[in-house]
Amino acid sequence: MPEVREKMDKELTFTPVIGIEIHIQLKTDTKIFCGCSTDTGGEPNTHICPVCMGLPGALPVLNEKVVEQGLLAGMALNCSVQPASLFFRKSYFYPDLPKGYQTSQCDLPIVAGGYIEVHDDEGRLKRIRVHHLHLEEDVGKLHHSASDGRLEGAETSYVDYNRSGLPLAEIVSEPDVSSAREAVEYVTTLRRRVRYAGASDVDLEKGMMRFDANVSMKCSDGRWGRKVEVKNMNSFRALERAIEYEIRRQKKIMMQGGEVLPETRHWNDAKGVTTGSRLKEFYRKFIVDPDLPPLHVSREWEERVRALMPEMPDVKAERYVREMKLSEDAAQVLTESREMAEYFEACVAAGAAPQRAANWVRTEVLRVLNDRQISLGELTVRPEALAELVGRVDAGRLSTTQAKAVFDKMVESSLTLDEAVKACGVTEGGVVGDALSGTIRSVLEANADVVAEIRSGGDPKGKKIKFLQGLVMKETKGQARPPEVAAALESALRGDPK
Repeated sequence: MPEVREKMDKELTFTPVIGIEIHIQLKTDTKIFCGCSTDTGGEPNTHICPVCMGLPGALPVLNEKVVEQGLLAGMALNCSVQPASLFFRKSYFYPDLPKGYQTSQCDLPIVAGGYIEVHDDEGRLKRIRVHHLHLEEDVGKLHHSASDGRLEGAETSYVDYNRSGLPLAEIVSEPDVSSAREAVEYVTTLRRRVRYAGASDVDLEKGMMRFDANVSMKCSDGRWGRKVEVKNMNSFRALERAIEYEIRRQKKIMMQGGEVLPETRHWNDAKGVTTGSRLKEFYRKFIVDPDLPPLHVSREWEERVRALMPEMPDVKAERYVREMKLSEDAAQVLTESREMAEYFEACVAAGAAPQRAANWVRTEVLRVLNDRQISLGELTVRPEALAELVGRVDAGRLSTTQAKAVFDKMVESSLTLDEAVKACGVTEGGVVGDALSGTIRSVLEANADVVAEIRSGGDPKGKKIKFLQGLVMKETKGQARPPEVAAALESALRGDPK
């Protein structure tokens, strides 16, 4: 019998069925229903008012900017705008929810019916459908006295309501995700598109993007496991690990003939496990908020918002490959952020050759940003100046080595291009003529043995000639142009007259 059971287990296959819920904080200066600041970095409980605390008699007023940012996020996900939506009161009792209910659009959202394209585990293009995006308010934040910040072992807990009332968009996918890897590609693609649209900064370290995953398993024998909601994931790596763990856990239960409980589980990142929190519950939430009228988005309002939509990164990357003949890798790097793409395009618009500009942005510009830990907005070298620098390289006025030194001087000292060229002591046009010939003659005399070997045919692969070229470039401090060095060195080795 054990042998039969083992054979049956080996024949069974399990297919994960996963839906992702994402909360993103929309980019606004004030909260969703009041004028309090969305800056949560101040002292606890200082950015609050009677509205976001739900005090008696306080009336919420919907922030128009929140609506527009929600529309932008939805458009970035290929959703359709719903002409009318409603806010409900979702009642539950947690200490981080001062009103005793959360105001949320729930089942009548502002946008619905979108999709994100990802690659499945076989590399094929696949659509993950977006069921809807709805607007809601955030809750407060609990701080526990345990040394690691967890509830377990804490003697006291404190509540900071500065987050209460922050504008959120909850994005709910259909259960189309089939693996942890697909889930990560889905959320990273979604994050990129929403950030491009300008709807949110989606900074994970600041809690602007949080994930929940609904995981269940379908067995080849026809059995379906119950859906489990996994919470407490705030990084792509945590999302991937949590889903992988939950798939293994549910598969093991079903292989042993057990039943997966429909529950909410929390991800413990330190231990790498999910732990049961509570059985799934149903909130008494379908109570229309009497203080908020229905939200109507007119066609004119929708079109005004749609006019703000930029070209999406995947479309932009395809255009770079098609029109500018860039490699797919280069296009992906340049479209990673909207700011990077705009900097590159401004450089090209100022006259730089696309491939040359792409190489400089990918290497030198990114190097400076990473080394100095600054943003593109803080970079003192504007794209027009970089385009002129690249142009001088193409025109032969500067070597690549010289240009890199000049670029670094522009960054370090906030100098103009001409000022940086002068500060570097660079002679535009490089070392040429008699100066170059003299340098080559000195190098050949100092390496007579190498010269003799080359002239006797002992350098079939040209390695020793490249060695001499390197010495010449070193002696000229990179100010000679490599093609001219190669030609002049070859002539000198042949013994041609000057």
